[in-house]
Amino acid sequence: MMPSLKSWARTLKQHTLTVYFAARDPRTPLLVRLLALMVAAYALSPIDLIPDFIPVIGYLDDLLLLPLGLWLVVRLTPPEVIANARQLAAQATERPVSRGAAVAVVGLWVVLAVIATRWAVDWLAPGNGR
Repeated sequence: MMPSLKSWARTLKQHTLTVYFAARDPRTPLLVRLLALMVAAYALSPIDLIPDFIPVIGYLDDLLLLPLGLWLVVRLTPPEVIANARQLAAQATERPVSRGAAVAVVGLWVVLAVIATRWAVDWLAPGNGR
């Protein structure tokens, strides 16, 4: 079961990258580009419409919305653009992953979380005039 899940995840990543590259192509109609960017952002975002920790329905948005969005973007994008985007996505997945960039992004999120937490604590503290 685990190899099939890895294969499915790899395929989903490939399709998401294809949609991302199609959205960046100027030959793609503007509304399709916006839809493609929204689908790619949703697929790559850690924030879900329905949080994954909610049993059963937590994964329904990922299982329904992402494939539907990917299908719709591919269907509405000119075939030559999709072919080019698939080629770019294949090249992108062959490149090595930058661990340094991943550490930098996680570090940025931690710093922002600390700042937001300190702000919330200060704001909720007694004596702020509320």
